[in-house]
Amino acid sequence: MGKKRKHSETEAPAPVKKNDESAPERPKRTLLGWKDKSEGEAEKSKALTSSGFRNKEKVLVTCSRRISFRYRSLMLNMVSLLPHCKKDSKVEAKSSKGATLNELIELKGSNSCLFFECRKHKDLYMWMVKSPNGPSVKFLVKAVHAMEELKLTGNHLKGSRPLLTFSSNFDKDAHWKLLKEMLTQVFGIPKEHRKSKPYHDHVFVFSIVDEHIWFRNYQISVPHNESDKIAKGGLDKMTLIEVGPRFCLNPIKIFGGSFGGPTLYENPLYVSPNQIRALEKRNKAGKFAKKIKAKTRKKMHELSNPLEPDEFANMWKDDE
Repeated sequence: MGKKRKHSETEAPAPVKKNDESAPERPKRTLLGWKDKSEGEAEKSKALTSSGFRNKEKVLVTCSRRISFRYRSLMLNMVSLLPHCKKDSKVEAKSSKGATLNELIELKGSNSCLFFECRKHKDLYMWMVKSPNGPSVKFLVKAVHAMEELKLTGNHLKGSRPLLTFSSNFDKDAHWKLLKEMLTQVFGIPKEHRKSKPYHDHVFVFSIVDEHIWFRNYQISVPHNESDKIAKGGLDKMTLIEVGPRFCLNPIKIFGGSFGGPTLYENPLYVSPNQIRALEKRNKAGKFAKKIKAKTRKKMHELSNPLEPDEFANMWKDDE
């Protein structure tokens, strides 16, 4: 009987791979397909050579409890207009709201906040805050008109980046310059944000009239027919169509910290809605008091100046 061979002798020796014949490295896969290694290295070098600043602005949008439906609609409109914002549940509007909201901003990884505070189901206040070091501004929101209420014909794509325009009188005083910078940081959508579209098709307009900031949102309408298609850079046939919402901001105070701190500016022309309502009640009460006084004067005049008896008063009465 023949002798069995060992198992090691039956296996063929594995071919030795040379360094030159090694398989090429597999390229990196992305959402748009396979990415070449040379392209990736070029992008890395480009990112390193570019400026180090990158806009990472994130805005937390929230409101107080017992907010009315109209003001809540305005808040939801702002959420839809700002793709870089984060919406959170309602916060109790008490004296401790500043500490609660600062902690909430930190947990959400945000650095700005828009807090809508409703009081007495009538008055809407808006806090615009840069956290954690400030500054912060408190506004009284007036002339509120939500998108659903206006039913305007304008319509722009959700998530597209807006152009911000400011009236020239934002540069006349220091507090208006500060408000312009805060509005730019909060309402300006960062470039290449993952939820935003990489083009501009609407405009946010901030204008100062009667010491109030008026907000408008317009769609940029461009003709797309081949005959009417405008050349690049031509602005003659571009039109603006209002989309909404509309509101007016009356600045009350500017604080040095987040939701408080030293007062940097106080509006001398501000009158609270409570004082206005009290004055209206006082005026109505004054009208009623005037009517009562007029009736009393009339009665006193009639008693002090009685009429003379009329000789023909009983002329047509039947004799009994």
